[in-house]
Formats: sequence, structure tokens, C-alpha cells
Amino acid sequence: MKSYSELLKDQNTLGKAYKQQSPDTLAAFMQLHKAAMAPGELDLKTKEMIALGIGIAARCDGCIAAHVFAALKAGATKAELVEVINVAVLMGGGPSFTYGTQALGAIEEFEDK
Repeated sequence: MKSYSELLKDQNTLGKAYKQQSPDTLAAFMQLHKAAMAPGELDLKTKEMIALGIGIAARCDGCIAAHVFAALKAGATKAELVEVINVAVLMGGGPSFTYGTQALGAIEEFEDK
């Protein structure tokens, strides 16, 4: 099974290397991230759960790692995240089922830490 903790750590390392090569692009993306995730009509937990659902449907391991971690940190429960997986499977079919089960593994991995 994948280690989502290692995946998140590796992604952060790669992100730092990318920042050195393309600081303006990364800064623009991080500004977009900050604006999109800022509390508004939806709170951060809800936005992280939406991002997780999209990450599952898009089959993005790095997205799953980042948004499971952030959703748990924002107060999401395992039960709430399982419902996110359910909706992602509904919208994405079989491939989302595969990535949804992997997201469950990520939830359990980060919950244990």
C-alpha cells in the first residue's frame, strides 16, 4: 500500500525544488489556493472535502494526500470523509472507486498519527 505520509513529504520536497525553478508561477498558484480556501460561505473543512472528492475523481494521489491531511486538520471526521468518497465514486465510477479506497487508506494512515 502507498504511504500517503511519504507521498505528502515527497510532494512538499518537490514543491520546494519547483519554487526555485519557477517562483512566480508557484507564488501565483499559492495565492489562488489561499483565495479559494479562505473561509466564506463555505468553511475550510467543507472546501477541503470538496477538493478531496475532486482529487479522487481526477485520480490524483498527491491531491488525495494533501486534502485528506488538510481535511482532518480542519476537523473533518472519518465518517464525513467516507461520504466524500461515496460521492466521488458516484460521479467517477470504477476509477473513483479504486482511488476512493486508496483515500480511505490515507484517512486511516493520517488518523493514526
